[in-house]
Amino acid sequence: MGLLDILLGRTKPVAPDLDQLFALPSAAVTLQAAAGFTPTGRGAVCFATVEGAAFEQTHREVQALLDADTERTGPPVRLTQDDYGYSWLVSHRSPDELPQLVNDLHAVNSSMEVNGFGPQLLCSLAGFRDDGGRALALVYLYKRGTFYPFAPLPGAPQRRDNALELRVKAVLGNDLRIEPDLGRWFPVWGAPGL
Repeated sequence: MGLLDILLGRTKPVAPDLDQLFALPSAAVTLQAAAGFTPTGRGAVCFATVEGAAFEQTHREVQALLDADTERTGPPVRLTQDDYGYSWLVSHRSPDELPQLVNDLHAVNSSMEVNGFGPQLLCSLAGFRDDGGRALALVYLYKRGTFYPFAPLPGAPQRRDNALELRVKAVLGNDLRIEPDLGRWFPVWGAPGL
């Protein structure tokens, strides 16, 4: 970025840093100790659906790669579409296999990026629950390289537990790169990995 860019207020977009996903297992330890949330073993990568043979081939390769894991427990990786028209590649692992789930999420993001579909990547998430049954997702924003917590209120359609989200933000501030702009903490209603 040059002097002219600075004077005109232009900024470069933040480059995605997929290695940030590998901070999730240590953040999960902090989250469990401080807030009582444990991994569910479910995670997902969200992307804008693209038509075409190249995208279908990439999707098949990613799914075959993840399904080839002979130590995988639970259902195979599956592709779903939400009510808003976005696609989700969902991975299920046992709750104690968060590092393997993170590897799955990283592999999906990396494969999409390498094959030229990085601009279609939106976010990745890992699901958590507490003893009271409250759901929480740690959402990674691909284009920002940051995380934010998303906590839907149980029994309340499309309402969030903002107090819990802010508490989780404070708890995980040293473990994850948290998105500072709260306006970018988008709700992921009905996310299949949650």
